[in-house]
Amino acid sequence: MTTDQLVSEMLSLPDDVRAEVVDRVLLESHGGQASEHKQAWSEEIHHRLEEVQAGSVAEISGDEVSAKIRRIIGR
Repeated sequence: MTTDQLVSEMLSLPDDVRAEVVDRVLLESHGGQASEHKQAWSEEIHHRLEEVQAGSVAEISGDEVSAKIRRIIGR
């Protein structure tokens, strides 16, 4: 499979699946993730999701986050 074919296939996937594939490829290309870290991140993700669903934290749009990062790094 060529790079173009792979990219085309990736773009046809649902966003969540595509994001998971990218995350896994990046993670594996840097040596993987220790099981204790994987468990800790899983717990943190579930905790944060519960907070969002309960309305106890405010959601921030990706555009707002990106703008804040650009301000912080001076771009």
